[in-house]
Amino acid sequence: MGCVGQAAARKAMIVGLDCAEPSLVLERWRDRLPTLSGLMERGVSGRLTSIVPPITVPAWSCMMASCTPGELGVYGFRNRADHSYDGAFIADGSAIRVPRLWDLVGRGGGSSIVVGVPGTYPPRPLRGALVSCFLTPSLESRYTYPPALRDEVAQVVGDYMFDVTGFRTDDKDRLLRQIYEMTDKRFGLAEHLLETRPWQLFAFVEMGTDRIHHGFWKYMDPEHRKHEPGNPYEQAILEYYEHVDGLIGRLLRHADDETLVLVVSDHGAKRLDGGIRVNEWLRREGLLATKTEPEGVCSPRDVGIDWSRTTAWGEGGYYARVFLNVEGREPEGTIPAAEYEVVRDDLARRLAAIPDDGGRPLATSVYKPEELYPRVEGVAPDLIVIFGDLLWRSVGTIGGDEGVHTLENDTGPDDANHAQDGLLIAAGAGVTARGTLDAHLLDVAPTVLELLGLPVPEEMRGTSLAARLGTAA
Repeated sequence: MGCVGQAAARKAMIVGLDCAEPSLVLERWRDRLPTLSGLMERGVSGRLTSIVPPITVPAWSCMMASCTPGELGVYGFRNRADHSYDGAFIADGSAIRVPRLWDLVGRGGGSSIVVGVPGTYPPRPLRGALVSCFLTPSLESRYTYPPALRDEVAQVVGDYMFDVTGFRTDDKDRLLRQIYEMTDKRFGLAEHLLETRPWQLFAFVEMGTDRIHHGFWKYMDPEHRKHEPGNPYEQAILEYYEHVDGLIGRLLRHADDETLVLVVSDHGAKRLDGGIRVNEWLRREGLLATKTEPEGVCSPRDVGIDWSRTTAWGEGGYYARVFLNVEGREPEGTIPAAEYEVVRDDLARRLAAIPDDGGRPLATSVYKPEELYPRVEGVAPDLIVIFGDLLWRSVGTIGGDEGVHTLENDTGPDDANHAQDGLLIAAGAGVTARGTLDAHLLDVAPTVLELLGLPVPEEMRGTSLAARLGTAA
């Protein structure tokens, strides 16, 4: 365990805004966000580099535990449970087997309030109160700790909302209403818990920032290829940020001079230029074979994958997870184990060379998990592919007339992809510096622990920012 220092803060308040884009908060709209700009003036602000891949699951768990996706064995929302072709699982909180901030605060005798942090369903016992995350199936689920808190939630906000339904939709008016309703209920519940519960740690995550980016980015961004000037939703994201800024101000009423305040996001956002149909590309390259020819756009599994003639397959999403079909590892592996690295290197080179829809080079990065993570648990992808510096996403379909490139997302309308850098604002107890401070997502947990005077586990991968926060810029 790391040394226990003198506490610089009595409490820590973490306000998480999923997908909040730092360029909007720190630069473009700073003058329109009085609460956040006030925190910046009193403290420090900058970019919080996310993990690879920069996605909600597993980023928030990585932040709260200061460990990599490899150590969690969680590489996205859906993960391979084993080396079979059909063994996949949804990575909810049961997949997280390491202690997170509230567990460590509890060990030190402190209480926590945890609301909406991804990776907290199903809830586990803690010293304090917890309301689980967007992965909660329904209001009928057991989503609070202690269990009796569920009735109190209903009394305070009525039907609590874990997420908006179908945020990839063309019905923008309904989506906007849902986002505001969810956000207001979540912040209202957070205020209630701050007023009625003892706490040393408050950890809260709002999902609305992510949902509004995916739903409305093209309306705001003139560089988006689907942008139409003068559309009725041009100000939708700005107005929502202004609304959230006001709600954060209400939370800050509960942060006294002995409270460290952090406003953070797990990643940022940027326009989405299109999708690379990774399985269609593999099929055209002779690396993925199907049992029958697809009639129109479909999933490879809809027509059946001929594993005896398949070298690799991929998954769609914000990034591509590419898996190799290896002899002795997969049930019908075709790649001799001795040729694995040669095949993997060749495939990585070819994936990186895929151009955009105009034949221009894409700034694509292809990683091997063991190059990214000091330890690789679970069944990791053989290759992690970030297309076009995240201006392009991975689409898993095959067939149809589109070819390798598509302007449509296979899971519904989507305007934005994730960006590598999230947001960091720090103010309050233990923060005396002024100006800019950039850091890494893994630095958050050790920073909070050190400023609270609690031990920092040696296995944490991040570095405490306490000394840098307390030094005048």
